[in-house]
Amino acid sequence: MAFAYRGGTLCAEQVALEDLARRFGTPCYVYSRAAIEGAYREFTDELSGRASLVCYSVKANSNLAVLSVLARLGAGFDIVSGGELARVIAAGGDPAKVVFSGVGKAEAEIRAALQAGVLSLNLESEQELERVNAIAAALGKRAPVAFRVNPDVDAKTHPYISTGLKQNKFGVAWPEAERLYRKAAALPNIRITGVGCHIGSLMLDSAPFVAATRRIVSLVERLEQAGIALDHIDLGGGMGIRYHDEASATIAAFVHGALDALGRRKETVLLDPGRAIVGNAGVLLTRVEYLKPGEAKNFLIVDAAMNDLIRPALYDAWHEVRPLREVESGAARGVYDIVGPVCESSDWLARDRLLAPRQGDFLAIMSAGAYAMVMSSNYNSRPRAAEIMVSGARAHLVRRRETPAGLFEGEQVPEWT
Repeated sequence: MAFAYRGGTLCAEQVALEDLARRFGTPCYVYSRAAIEGAYREFTDELSGRASLVCYSVKANSNLAVLSVLARLGAGFDIVSGGELARVIAAGGDPAKVVFSGVGKAEAEIRAALQAGVLSLNLESEQELERVNAIAAALGKRAPVAFRVNPDVDAKTHPYISTGLKQNKFGVAWPEAERLYRKAAALPNIRITGVGCHIGSLMLDSAPFVAATRRIVSLVERLEQAGIALDHIDLGGGMGIRYHDEASATIAAFVHGALDALGRRKETVLLDPGRAIVGNAGVLLTRVEYLKPGEAKNFLIVDAAMNDLIRPALYDAWHEVRPLREVESGAARGVYDIVGPVCESSDWLARDRLLAPRQGDFLAIMSAGAYAMVMSSNYNSRPRAAEIMVSGARAHLVRRRETPAGLFEGEQVPEWT
């Protein structure tokens, strides 16, 4: 395991997390290189023997060190902004393995993607198709495109991260898909490369994923009959991880269920996992500032807050909390809500946890490798945390902690009159 107790001390690989907390300060994020590589290889192993490409979903964790680890393994990347494209290139990723998704691509982003030579632009509306065709014409290029098709399949996940229903903003409507492909095939500066879909995030059951694959296959067959051939079929990502006691389907169940639905089709299979690769490869370290007992609740006030990890406030998400030192038997325990210093009642990281804390202790918020640092903010003028990558017995600072002065270096006060 990437994070385990060794001699009573919680470690990341071979490095004691308490040493990192003292060396780099808290709050800070710590990632395990071995955990990232192992999760990525789980996908590639299950896809072995099939023409395929695993495109890591950059939005889950976009730190350059994380991207570099995956680029060195030959990964592709699923991006949703020009900024993410720039990050992939800076980390050594191959633009020819990049799929550019997202509902609102700006003209500058489309232009940058075409100039970089991305694998495909995943289109999500008819107007976007027309915009891409015009930009490609101005550049003297044919744009490689796929439509992200909304299969209207319920991923049975949190409504904020469900993306495959007809009421969601993502993708082109199922009844419109074939017409849009025919229109794209007639445009002079468009080259159709594939089809894509993504029905939601944090899926624990593989059945909706397989059902969406079957729907996409039926569309591919109709397109084939219309003379429109595809190079790839992008099935998206959204595979969940275990945060608490969830019964989650295995990666093998997702992959092999989809491959069975694809049958003997020859198109390259693309998968876009994010959380499943990095979610359990990271922790958030925090220090206990105060113990605050109360009549209705006991509070454990720590130096991390909702601006560092917003998932609990946003999704009512559960994260395991572990002390960095194993608790001695017989130690007095209590039930606490773990909260931060941000001035919001929604600033909590965990509720009703049985702990034996002391002021100054360090805690690890587990499963914080995905949708954590990337969603952090400077609310209350709080500098964002440092990020550390552990590789075996070595720890690398991969993002410096922000400073208060750095938060306003781009601001200026007018010369008031």
